[in-house]
Amino acid sequence: MADSREIEMLAHLLSHARRSVFFGGAGVSCESGIPDFRSQDGLYHQQWAYPPETILSHSFFLRKTEEFFRFYREKMLFPKAVPNPAHLALAELEKRGMLSSVITQNIDGLHQAAGSRRVIELHGSVHRNFCMKCHKSFLLDNIIFQPGIPRCSCGGIIKPDVVLYEEQLPPSAIEAALDEIARADLLIIGGTSLSVYPAAGFVADYTGKLVMINLSPTPLDRRADLCIASPIGETMEAVMKSLHSEDN
Repeated sequence: MADSREIEMLAHLLSHARRSVFFGGAGVSCESGIPDFRSQDGLYHQQWAYPPETILSHSFFLRKTEEFFRFYREKMLFPKAVPNPAHLALAELEKRGMLSSVITQNIDGLHQAAGSRRVIELHGSVHRNFCMKCHKSFLLDNIIFQPGIPRCSCGGIIKPDVVLYEEQLPPSAIEAALDEIARADLLIIGGTSLSVYPAAGFVADYTGKLVMINLSPTPLDRRADLCIASPIGETMEAVMKSLHSEDN
């Protein structure tokens, strides 16, 4: 758990910032029971016939579509997951006018489920799916409950609207994220190792106040005004309690 001085400093920074932005990764959803990729128990430390980077690539999706969906359903979809205190705190900060936006590398939709309205999804969302032939939209249930390769009534394959390896990030998401970071005077980065590019490069030129909330060190720690090495859900919950006490 972060110590009281770290919590008070983050609460102070949020209270006095002109424009705050949160940039998060897989670690934000770990406390909701969704495993990350690179920690000791993460997806990349599990044994599969192919490396996860290969299975989650565009070329593998095209070549071995049914095997892709077996992996995707088992390891990438968590329909029963609910927002944790980090998601809830960020949504409340937005409602208070203390957070401009959330930029996320996650595809689980938990920020929106918590109530965040300004969410920039760099890697897409499991909740959006489309027919590759007629472009009809489908909900997540169409992926979960169709066995084998999910198909549209037109015969086309239903593809998740998520960015696979070998695919480009959506230009609109890139533009929105870069604009938000450029206009921020407080950037909070949490739950990400900052090792996935190009997303990690978005924060390279940021020069304002910087807060890092991660259990493991990142390349930007030495530049940060505050580094908190504690679970992000516990940390943000404590920050909100500090802000509530200030209100009273």
